[in-house]
Amino acid sequence: MSKRYTITAALPYTNGPIHIGHLAGVYVPADIYSRYLRLTGNDVAFICGSDEHGVPITIKAKKEGVTPQDIVDKYHAIIKTSFEDFGISFDNYSRTSAKIHHKTASEFFKNLYDKNEFVEEVSEQLYDADANQFLADRFVIGTCPKCGYEEAYGDQCENCGTSHNATDLINPKSAITGNAPTLKETKHWFLPLNKHEAFLKEWILKGHKKDWKPNVYGQVKSWIDDGLRPRAVTRDLDWGIPVPVEGGEGKVLYVWFDAPIGYISATKEWAKRVGKNWEDYWKDKNTKLVHFIGKDNIVFHCIIFPSILKAEGSYILPENVPANEFLNLEGNKLSTSKNWAVWLPDYLIDFPNQQDVLRYALTANAPETKDNDFTWKDFQARNNNELVAIFGNFINRVAVLTNKYYGSEVPEPSDYKTIDEETLAALKAYPAVISSSIERYRFREASQELMNLARLGNKYLADEEPWKKVKDNPERVKTIMFVALQIASALSVLSEPFLPFTSHKLKGILNSFNNSWSDVSSSDILIPSGHTLQEGKAELLFKPIEDSEIEKQLEKLEASKKANEAAKKTVEPQKEEITFDDFTKLDLRVGTIIEAEKMPKTKKLLVLKVDTGIDIRTIVSGIAESFKPEEVIGKRVTVLINLAPRKLRGTESQGMILMTEDETGNLVFVNPDTSTSHNNGIEEISNGLKIS
Repeated sequence: MSKRYTITAALPYTNGPIHIGHLAGVYVPADIYSRYLRLTGNDVAFICGSDEHGVPITIKAKKEGVTPQDIVDKYHAIIKTSFEDFGISFDNYSRTSAKIHHKTASEFFKNLYDKNEFVEEVSEQLYDADANQFLADRFVIGTCPKCGYEEAYGDQCENCGTSHNATDLINPKSAITGNAPTLKETKHWFLPLNKHEAFLKEWILKGHKKDWKPNVYGQVKSWIDDGLRPRAVTRDLDWGIPVPVEGGEGKVLYVWFDAPIGYISATKEWAKRVGKNWEDYWKDKNTKLVHFIGKDNIVFHCIIFPSILKAEGSYILPENVPANEFLNLEGNKLSTSKNWAVWLPDYLIDFPNQQDVLRYALTANAPETKDNDFTWKDFQARNNNELVAIFGNFINRVAVLTNKYYGSEVPEPSDYKTIDEETLAALKAYPAVISSSIERYRFREASQELMNLARLGNKYLADEEPWKKVKDNPERVKTIMFVALQIASALSVLSEPFLPFTSHKLKGILNSFNNSWSDVSSSDILIPSGHTLQEGKAELLFKPIEDSEIEKQLEKLEASKKANEAAKKTVEPQKEEITFDDFTKLDLRVGTIIEAEKMPKTKKLLVLKVDTGIDIRTIVSGIAESFKPEEVIGKRVTVLINLAPRKLRGTESQGMILMTEDETGNLVFVNPDTSTSHNNGIEEISNGLKIS
């Protein structure tokens, strides 16, 4: 029986392109689910749009020296095009700068304001006097009060996912000037979440929401158990939707009030375009609302937004909020600021017409229950060992043999053997198995069941060996190929939610576009005898990805890593001037290292005996990570011998060995026997001083 669904995917910030973390966490699973629902005959509104307000936009604009509108226009176009090229099947992709959204969000706020659902409070907020600005959300950085992460934002910690207020941060600093902020009074409107605590307990904790993912249910329960507090719905900013009531001058709607309402305004926009009633998708209790988000948005979609909808009174609440965990990249956390990411626009250029390879790799390794790691080697293996070797190999065999034996016409089968009947029976079971996984939001599991169907086809052909039987038993081969073609046809249908481009290509190869999801489980024949496949050379579904292509991607990441390391290096300013007399006080001698050993329980220190010409003295030097003891014995070195002795780990160091770096950044001795000069200055490794 057909049902109505409203499917939302988290609105991406328009301060940069989409990367694989966004895809794996939100957009690929949401697209799989929406495509599946349409295939099974349901009425679906799949809604998303660009989130064009909030502090990240203004920060990006300041960095680039342009206006926030310039930023959102630029990245909205990039994001929208990338989604379209990647095959994300939104029914509407809108933007929060649209007039219909400003109108909808303003009316929503005014409605709740008139119903006295907000409380007005004057409170102390962080303020940067030099910037003459209140520090909302990401304008402030400090230590997370929950996990101790030192780069948490004022609204959320990206390390542990906890949402908080800027004033909760430990040692806050302005992201604008770097100054420690002060507190200054300002007026804001708050949504009293404590007022809705009883409703949330009943709806979530007692309302059979344990079918939600454990990470979602657990985080929500923790928030409720800790006691809910009022949450601001306005901000002191000049970029956003103006607060539409008296006293709201110079303030805008908080982005986490405004953004989820973007789902509603985008639905209105779509419904008007296609001639539908938008209220059916947001106010009819028979409609199922499902939010696809990342784990950092759980609180907003499971506590704050439902409280807003409940306060308004006429809207449905989400049926489920299947939030994913985070995806890491090559062992490190994805970071847009550090360019440690695989950007979707770049992928589409580097791997043309291979959208489904990335979709499959991200789904097969989806961070559904824990953080997972994307590696380029795994991406290559998923393609070469699964898509090419299993799925593609089976389809190619079927197409080539059908063309070779029967001129691309589906043969008439003869009597079925037990293996044929068992194979066809197994085939019919796959739609229900895959449906069960998808409907429980287990997309990784569902993708592997799809691949198991391709394995079934490969095994069937391998066991029956039609290429060996075609001469001696051609009637038997007709049956084998007929059964194999039914499996291929089933794959063309069942692969659509996961591999939409492949599905379309496969339907073209089979010249068959009319089968439905239910046909696979109910029909005895998906592709009839006498039907003609695409004539000519069979088109390959997938192609192997070469090592050179993967190396190119790894080199990109290595370049990002080096750039990040270089950015961390700070150039020390020139020290205060000295006179020539000061310089002549330095007693520099040429010495020879005659003994060397590693200092126990340290990583960096070597204990050296150096013959300076006037004595033999002990010098502790921090070069153990660059040189082994046996490598330095006999080295002639430059030594500052009249430096006051200093104890390091209980051993008195009686001088300083001068070091520098070569062109590759490796440590080398300032050797009196060489004339090579370096522009890096002279670095004293033994006690941490630098001589510029």
